[in-house]
Amino acid sequence: MSDPTDGAARNPDGALRALQRPKLLQVLGPGLITGASDDDPSGIATYSQAGAQFGFRLSWVLLFSWPLMCAIQEISARIGRVTGRGIAGNLKRHYPAPVVYSIVFLLVVANVINLGADLGAMGAALKLLIGGSQLFYVAAFGLVTVLMEVYLRYSRYVSILKWLTLSLFAYVGVALVVQMPWGLVAKSMVIPQISFDASYMTVVVALLGTTISPYLFFWQAEEEVEEAKERTDAKPLERAPEQAKSEFGRIRLDTYVGMAFSNAVAMFIVVTTAATLHAHGVTDIQTSAQAAEALRPIAGPFAFAVFAIGIIGTGLLALPVLAGSSAYALGESLGWHVGLARKPHRAKAFYGTIAVATLIGVILNYSPIDPIKALFWSAVINGVVAVPVMVLMMHLSSHRAAMGDFKLGPGLKIVGWLSTAAMGAAAIGLFATWGH
Repeated sequence: MSDPTDGAARNPDGALRALQRPKLLQVLGPGLITGASDDDPSGIATYSQAGAQFGFRLSWVLLFSWPLMCAIQEISARIGRVTGRGIAGNLKRHYPAPVVYSIVFLLVVANVINLGADLGAMGAALKLLIGGSQLFYVAAFGLVTVLMEVYLRYSRYVSILKWLTLSLFAYVGVALVVQMPWGLVAKSMVIPQISFDASYMTVVVALLGTTISPYLFFWQAEEEVEEAKERTDAKPLERAPEQAKSEFGRIRLDTYVGMAFSNAVAMFIVVTTAATLHAHGVTDIQTSAQAAEALRPIAGPFAFAVFAIGIIGTGLLALPVLAGSSAYALGESLGWHVGLARKPHRAKAFYGTIAVATLIGVILNYSPIDPIKALFWSAVINGVVAVPVMVLMMHLSSHRAAMGDFKLGPGLKIVGWLSTAAMGAAAIGLFATWGH
């Protein structure tokens, strides 16, 4: 039983001061990092393409997706915090092995392709800024990321990831230095200009698929497990139900702030490229580095530099999430010891998976594989995987056998199923617009 004075501070005379509420930065953790990692270089490319091709017309998608994203990520976090296991660990306990292995395999494939694309974008951005060899930078970024994940203490590593989220403010800064018709932006956000043109629908699908991705579910659930292990006063809620009220409140605040941050930054990228590239007739952007380069003659060298630096910062945040979520999913499905808080010799297969996934991502940049086509296939796989994962998560979190007394209430269940339905419609739309 924990000491009721845990967390209280003492005056020099030994008297206890009143308990203080945790500071916001202490509350924000898995949700903030998960949301920020969603704006990775590949995502930046998608948001830039949306703004360049359609101007402000797709701004509504990011406002529409925010509550859906919040719901599914909160459910992911609850699963991890209640059970003390990640998504893959819970799927393994409650569903047939072939289903679990198929989902994990597709997740890992999509994540590795995303790793390669993000590494390539980071290398290209740094080359734009200082010259040199893009492939050298790709290898260097991959090596640094792996060394940090393997050898830094978990609490220190999470602190670094939190600070890296500040890199996303680069896109807020770019939006503020270009001429922006904010009235038109606001109108586009609340009054959708929907078209059933194939190219329009394809980008809508891409935006939803980029915003609500399976690796985010796995990562946030696992980070809740890690956080509980790191805190001496915390246990899985199925074993410590008295902690549920405060923990669920923390999870909700963390998730809602993290997802709002993620979608707000995505919105700034869309409107910035709409106000600059689209307004000047630049409508074909396929990578985040191309978006940065295209900004230089239109918005000036400062906007170009800030945009490019943001690509590198967001990549450093996203790479460990992509590699880590792959290792967590594979490790739990195969019964390995997993966790970034473990010493390397205590989780060799887990850390080996992180290293191998990152290495393959690096190698993809040295291969003749077209990174744009690879990223397209990654989006297809993510779209295919997201729907069954979300269905299983909703089923899992709604049943007492998995969640005990903490199964979902009606409000979160309704929004969670709406999010699942939206992603199902997006997947159908992806195949319906295939080839257009």
